[in-house]
Parts: sequence; structure tokens; C-alpha cells
Amino acid sequence: MSEFRDWYNSVPFFTRHWLTYTIVLSLLGKFGIISYYYLLLDFERFAYNFQIWRPATALFFYPITPGTGLHFLINCYFLYNYSQRLETSIFAGKPADYFYMLLFNWVCCVIIGFVVELRFLMDAMVLSVLYVWCQLNKDVIVSFWFGTRFKAMYLPWVLLAFNLIISGSVMMELLGILIGHLAFFLLFKYPQEFGGPALLTPPAFLKQIFPDTRYMGGFGSAPQERAPTRPAGNVFGGHNWGRGQTLGGN
Repeated sequence: MSEFRDWYNSVPFFTRHWLTYTIVLSLLGKFGIISYYYLLLDFERFAYNFQIWRPATALFFYPITPGTGLHFLINCYFLYNYSQRLETSIFAGKPADYFYMLLFNWVCCVIIGFVVELRFLMDAMVLSVLYVWCQLNKDVIVSFWFGTRFKAMYLPWVLLAFNLIISGSVMMELLGILIGHLAFFLLFKYPQEFGGPALLTPPAFLKQIFPDTRYMGGFGSAPQERAPTRPAGNVFGGHNWGRGQTLGGN
């Protein structure tokens, strides 16, 4: 138990809370402690019945069934792995900046979810964060099922193709890629390559709530290409499930 507590406390703040709320709320819905009907995204209930919690619960809740259990675990792994990498690398020492990016991605998920009548946002939100990491680490070599290896820039599209084969639907993946691309463009491409203002700079009150812990000179700059190293150990039954391995990996 102490080892689990040490590991849990070592997970970065926002990643830890995001993962915790997701697991707890999904299990509460799974065992019927809370009816999933009150957790899904529903514009009419949100707008006309003032059930304002729905955008948040739709993010954290995922319906766990015999057919979706494995997918839920994969999502949790990607959430933990890639959110943690972003939080401890490019956003290290800048908690308000990372929270503001998450907030932006979530708002985009909610708006699009209302428009296209999505009920759950976990898939799109997780893939949007994964996409940002992949764009910041384009040349990192990642490994997927059956030992396939490719650059991280292709990982979101591999996941899209994988889900197309498995479930026949890629709506969530396309939305996640779209939102992640928009966040990456506003955070890095637009101010650095086009000379525009930093549109996703967090407001002052967020900086007061989540103050910077230390200065990171490389913040806001996409990392340079780095040479790949030997693959790290496998996870999830012998497969790396998109885990990247390069020198200085996050």
C-alpha cells in the first residue's frame, strides 16, 4: 500500500486528479451508485434544466461495459502517460499554463459535443493531449502492437486507423486530433512561426491560483530533434501501446 501511495503522490498534480476523477466516476457509474443518465452530455438538460455539472461529468465519466472495458483501460494509460509527459516537460514549473491548455481543450470538446451530440468526452480529450505531445516530439520513435515502430507524429493517425478497424467509427479520434492541432497551433506555431500573440496565455488569476514553481528557459519552444535510443521495457502484455523512447524522453 505504501508503494502505491508513493507512486500516486509522484504523479503530477493535474494528471493525478484527472485520472482519479475518471476512474472514480466511471466506477460509480459502472456499479450503479450514480446513474450514468445524469453524467452524460445533454444540451437540453444543461441549458434548460440547469444541470450545469454535465460538461464536467461527461469528461470524467466513461461507460464501462464488457465491450468497452479494454478501451477504457487504454484511454487511462494514454491519459496517464502523455498528460504526465507534457506536465513534467514542456509545462514543467508552469502549472497554470498546462491547466489553461487542458481547459481550452475541454471547452472545445464541450462545444463540439453539443453541436454533434456527443455523450462522452474522454476519447476526444485524451487524444487531444496525446496529439500535442506527439507534435512536440515528432521524431520520437514509438512502439505499438506487434512491435511496430514509427515516429510519434503518426501515432494519432495510427490510433484513428486502429479504432476504425475495431469499432468502425473514428468521430472521437478526428475530434481529438482537430482540437489537439488547434491547441498546438495557438500555443506554439502561431506565436513562433507566424509572429502572432500567445493566445493561450493563462490569465493572471490562474497564475495566482497555480503560481509558477521555477523558470524553464525552453518553455513554449518545440523541442529539437533528438536521436532515438533503444526501446524501453514493454507494457500491457508485451506491447508498448504507443510509448515513446528517445534520449531525454519525457
